[in-house]
Amino acid sequence: MIELTITNDVAHVVLNAPATLNALDAAGIRELTEAYTAAEAAGVRALVLRGAGRAFCAGRDISAVDPRTDDVRAYLGGLVAPLLELMSRFPAPTFAAAHGACLGVGLGLLIATDVVYVADTAKVGSPFANLGATLDSGGHALFVERLGAHRTLDLIYSGRLMTGAEAVAGGLFSQVFPAVELTDATNAAATRAAAGATRAFLASKALVHALRDERLGLWQSMAAETAAQVALGDTADYREGFSAFQQKRSPSFTGRP
Repeated sequence: MIELTITNDVAHVVLNAPATLNALDAAGIRELTEAYTAAEAAGVRALVLRGAGRAFCAGRDISAVDPRTDDVRAYLGGLVAPLLELMSRFPAPTFAAAHGACLGVGLGLLIATDVVYVADTAKVGSPFANLGATLDSGGHALFVERLGAHRTLDLIYSGRLMTGAEAVAGGLFSQVFPAVELTDATNAAATRAAAGATRAFLASKALVHALRDERLGLWQSMAAETAAQVALGDTADYREGFSAFQQKRSPSFTGRP
């Protein structure tokens, strides 16, 4: 179900179960965890995640789930949360190309990705009231932070799904593209990032995570930026970037410390 290929320092992870809209059962979550672990071990400098078929990921595969015996905590807490944390701290820039249904765990996969490009056909929201269930996988945090409490609860109560354009306009994701252009645009962005100064990107990634998770103030953030800049000063890419600027040529980054 999960396919991993690596080309020119870019890992391509594909959810390939189009018949179920790439919904993920426990085995699928484990496969996806293994794919990210393998990509990290390979030392890639960027990663792209996408779904095959008509959707990115419709959430959890509940086709064979008996709610009377289902261990929700084991699935969400024991499998999904560790996967999303692994994805979030992946040591390279990560990108997702999202189209069609992006729901539940599928939305969580996007939340855990650095840069998300969505198709105009994307559907984002919380239709789970029809199941007697609630939004999970970090959806509440994303929606409240970007949309506010009132719009979040309106989406949850109504079950209405936002389009890709609405999601980008609301600040949920980065850019919206026509569906036919989405994969190429995402791959191009990842290819550019893979040729960039990886250590500098990771420094910014860590700062962004600290601002989000630790709510750093302005002066704390500035201090963290200074510390990051000092650390980068000892890297080969930092020296190459300055040399290229001074010599009026394009830099050639390796991504190594």
